[in-house]
Amino acid sequence: MNLTFSPRHEAFRDEVRRFLDASLTDELRAAQRFCPGIFLDYEHNIVWHRILHEKGWIAPAWPKAYGGTGWDLTERYIWSTETTLAGAPSLAPMGLGMCGPMLIGHGTAEQKAYYLPRILSGEDYWCQGYSEPASGSDLASLKLKAVSDGDHYVLTGSKIWTTHAHYANRMFCLVRTRDTGKPQEGITFLLLDMDTPGITVEPILFASRTHEVNQVFFDGARVPKANRVGREDQGWTVAKYLLEFERGGGGTAAQHTALTRLRRLAAKIPTGAGSLAEDPDFKRKLDSTEAKLQAVQYTEFRIMAALSQGQNPGPESSIMKNLGADLGQAMTALMVEAMGWYTAPYQPDARQVGSGVAPVGPAEGVTAFARYFNLRASSIAGGSNEVQKNIVAKLVLGL
Repeated sequence: MNLTFSPRHEAFRDEVRRFLDASLTDELRAAQRFCPGIFLDYEHNIVWHRILHEKGWIAPAWPKAYGGTGWDLTERYIWSTETTLAGAPSLAPMGLGMCGPMLIGHGTAEQKAYYLPRILSGEDYWCQGYSEPASGSDLASLKLKAVSDGDHYVLTGSKIWTTHAHYANRMFCLVRTRDTGKPQEGITFLLLDMDTPGITVEPILFASRTHEVNQVFFDGARVPKANRVGREDQGWTVAKYLLEFERGGGGTAAQHTALTRLRRLAAKIPTGAGSLAEDPDFKRKLDSTEAKLQAVQYTEFRIMAALSQGQNPGPESSIMKNLGADLGQAMTALMVEAMGWYTAPYQPDARQVGSGVAPVGPAEGVTAFARYFNLRASSIAGGSNEVQKNIVAKLVLGL
């Protein structure tokens, strides 16, 4: 496997670095640094979104015909890596990373013409209506009822753990349109407006007191059938296609950055024999984590090689999702361990950009506890680790 970049790709990397140096403000970098979880707040997310949209670099993975960059796989990898290393804000994945690719693959011409430009511009901000109070990893058991009524479906039920539903003006949603037969055969995929009468969003606060997810209630909400993607009762096919993008890899650059910050923090924590970074037990944990991260990195390279031949992510996305969740949780646990007593103070004001509030303890660890709690969900959200292993066992190992 050749891991070096061609002269053309090196020139592209230089162009990306120049753009990031010129476009990233201290405030945007701080917003990403203080982000307590995976999803950045809407206020800073949309600022960076619009900067990239104006540049024409908002959708690296989309085909050029639909407003994407037309970059090849290596260029997309360079972009993802360099933006992470530069501390750029992470973009909301629901529209650009999931709904957009899904519409390109399964939407009607009218749906593509209407929704794709609005996703690119940031005019539409999406949330995902999949999980329900009794339907998480067993998604096919969902019960949100959609009853046909002329040109509309009438929705009754609820969705839960709905990330950023309090910001979103759109939702892509799985609903139950038939109760007979296999559960997967009675599911329909809908696009809906969050301002629709009968839709209510209620917040769910994490243990860290951050507000990222919600429960969404549907009380007779009417959704036009023109907003259906694919055929009625065949939404499971669309959902599986979309989940390949939700579970995709590409996160090793962020994990390398997290490990670098963890080492920097450990070097500042005094111990009886010097610093925590020199403590044999903690150093062993750091080195073990780095070895695992390198293994994931090479797995990502192998997947990139397969994707360069035009393949979809497929079951490999489950491998990367599983490994990435485990690594992220391990590093947040090490960050809490490194902070020690300093991880305990509740100091959300110190995480607010421009607040001027000095954190208690090392600044590198101000988000340690919040991120630790937030990433507990990463081995469940988007399909639990157990589900990912079953997918790999079936589709890769043939079990």
